[in-house]
Amino acid sequence: MIKNIFPFLFLILLITTGCEKAVDIPLKSPADVLVVDASIENDQPPVVYLSKSFNYFSKLSADLLAKSFVRNAIITISDGTKTVQLKEYSFPAGSNTVYVYSVDNTNPTQVLLGKLNTAYTLTINVDGKTYSAKTTIPLLSKKVDSLWYKRAPNNPDSLKRILFSKITDPPGLGNYIRYFTSINDSAFLPGFNSVFDDDIVDGTSYEVQVNKGVDRNADIDDDEAAFFNKGDTVQTKLCNIDRVHYDFWRTLEFSQQSIGNPFSQPGVVLGNISGGALGYFGGYAAQYKRIVIRD
Repeated sequence: MIKNIFPFLFLILLITTGCEKAVDIPLKSPADVLVVDASIENDQPPVVYLSKSFNYFSKLSADLLAKSFVRNAIITISDGTKTVQLKEYSFPAGSNTVYVYSVDNTNPTQVLLGKLNTAYTLTINVDGKTYSAKTTIPLLSKKVDSLWYKRAPNNPDSLKRILFSKITDPPGLGNYIRYFTSINDSAFLPGFNSVFDDDIVDGTSYEVQVNKGVDRNADIDDDEAAFFNKGDTVQTKLCNIDRVHYDFWRTLEFSQQSIGNPFSQPGVVLGNISGGALGYFGGYAAQYKRIVIRD
């Protein structure tokens, strides 16, 4: 949410550069806020990352990110019938350690996997405060029918390929999706614009180009994002999500794309965590498709 201050600061800069007297605006350092990154997918256990927000003027580093993880939280998740407490795990990431919460696989009574058409409640207790959120894994109603590829236009001799998919949207508005891609069994990455509604395509079968997922922690090459390469094994992950989950990613991606643009409209990221925390708890009804780009 602090990113929305950019247009305001830009206007202040324009105003003050035209004045003879310098204006010093003291900015307060806000208290740390809990940041929640939590999801559950059909046939998969819940996964929860907890961290603390950074000061606006913090110099980001791997060490700072590692120190931001929140430890020793008590986290439960319920499907209305069964409630389980999540276990804290740690694993190395370079010279640092990453902490994540998920089900305790050593205790069968504490295992819970996502189910289609099911609602979930997440409760977090940490530092004397309680936070909660609700989400659903919807039905897998919107699906990819097929995948295919073509040679990149204007470059018939290159190894670049464009991926396409045919998708069927069921009748009735309110089918929201988020997509990811994986190349050669690497991690699944979301598209630069990863979420879509069905306002225009309701009840139709349509063809659409599939761009590569992007790592938002790295520099993004817009020209390369449209192409895959000959020899790639590509897997797509198309997820049906509910409206609240869709609104979180829609507003977050809009905010990210507006950074540095003084003419963009300020936006608020619509999270669904109660208690004053930032972030989201979202359910995914996922369908996977694989294609090998052979020629």
